[in-house]
Amino acid sequence: MTLEITPGQLGTRPPVTKPHPGFYHQVGEERFRKLVDDHYEIIRDSDIAFLFPVNDEDDFQQAKDHAADFLIQICGGPDYFNQHRGEPQMVGRHAPFRIDEASRRRWLEFYAVLLVPLEAEGVDPEYIQSFWDYLDVFSTWLINTPD
Repeated sequence: MTLEITPGQLGTRPPVTKPHPGFYHQVGEERFRKLVDDHYEIIRDSDIAFLFPVNDEDDFQQAKDHAADFLIQICGGPDYFNQHRGEPQMVGRHAPFRIDEASRRRWLEFYAVLLVPLEAEGVDPEYIQSFWDYLDVFSTWLINTPD
């Protein structure tokens, strides 16, 4: 596995490949939701906490749930996000937040830390890499603020 962060640039939208569905199937829904929850808990005390509703527990939990629903769906799991929120339209949904390349990199760094242990839990490194590759490329789409 190579969990490298490729440089992102405001206004670029490289082609995105969805993660291999094996990632979701090997991780399972419960562990997947824990992965997202752990990611948000790292964010809570980080330098990018200002991008998230960390001071309102209900809103913060709702943000976690939406993120998990989206990622589960994008990985081939149930279409929870569409059921609860409609079409993803992630670029538009993130437009109100000032996301620069530095914030994107921090967000990815937190996921990198959490993905490595999945291999020891029996998740195929190829599937982890496909999930990472998706996060790395798609996150460039969400940059909307110059550094």
